[in-house]
Amino acid sequence: MNVEVRTITADDWSLLRDVSLRALADSPDAFRTTLPEAKAFTDDLWLQRAEGPSPIRMVLEDGRGVAMGGAFTPPDSTVAYIWGMWTAPEARGRGYAAGLLTDLVNWCHARDLGVRLHVTEGNDAARRLYVVHGFKPTGVWEPLREGSTLRVEELQLVK
Repeated sequence: MNVEVRTITADDWSLLRDVSLRALADSPDAFRTTLPEAKAFTDDLWLQRAEGPSPIRMVLEDGRGVAMGGAFTPPDSTVAYIWGMWTAPEARGRGYAAGLLTDLVNWCHARDLGVRLHVTEGNDAARRLYVVHGFKPTGVWEPLREGSTLRVEELQLVK
C-alpha cells in the first residue's frame, strides 16, 4: 500500500469535499456542520476551504483520502484551533490521527500560537488521543450545533 501525507491545496478541493462528506456520513456527531449542509456547499466554497491560509492535512492510501485534520486561526488571535479530525473506519488503528495531530500542533507552534480543539461528549477515542498528546480541559462546554442535545468540550494543549 502506498501511503502519502500531504497538505491540501486548491487543486485538491474535490478530494477535500469527498473525504469531508465521507467523514460526515460516518461520524455525524463529530462535526458542527451536518451532511446535508456540506452537500449543499458549492464547488467554489470547497475550493476556498482547500486554498485557505491554514493547513488541512490528509492521509492518502493508494490515492484515496482516509484521514484528515485542519487548523484554523481566527483573525488577530494568538490561538489556533484544530478541527475536522477524522479517520476512515478501515484505516483506524494505523496512527494516522496521531500523526496528523502532531503535524498540526507543530504548525501552530512554529507560529507561536496556542492550540485548542473541541471534542464531542461521548467521543472517548478522540478525547483519549488528545489527552495523550497533552491537551487538558478548559472547562468550556458548548452545544455541538444549534438544536443539538450534544455538547463539545474545549481542550487546550498544555506545553
